Amino acid sequence: MTQTRDEARAQLADYRASIDNIDAALIHMLAERFRCTKAVGVLKAKHGLPPADPSREQHQIARLRQLAKDANLDPDFAEKFLNFIIREVIRHHEAIASETAANS
Repeated sequence: MTQTRDEARAQLADYRASIDNIDAALIHMLAERFRCTKAVGVLKAKHGLPPADPSREQHQIARLRQLAKDANLDPDFAEKFLNFIIREVIRHHEAIASETAANS
C-alpha cells in the first residue's frame, strides 16, 4: 500500500517531534558536561595545572571514534564534534585560570 501525502506529513511530524526531543536532551547533556568541566577547570587552576591535557584529549578522541563506529556514526564527524567541545572547554579553563591568578 502506498503512503498518502497526509500520512507522510503525519510521519514527518512524528520524526520531527523525536528530533526535537533528542535536540533538547543533547543540550541538557552538554550543559551537564560543561558543569563538570568547569569544576575540573577550577581544580586545575587552584593547583596550577595546565588548562589542556593533550594525552587525555587523544585518548578521548580514540574512544569516541570507536564508539561512533560501533554506533554506525561517521567517526570523522564524531572527532570534529569532540574537538569543538574540547576547544571550548580549554577556552573556559584558560579563563578560569586567568580569573584565579588575578584574584590571588
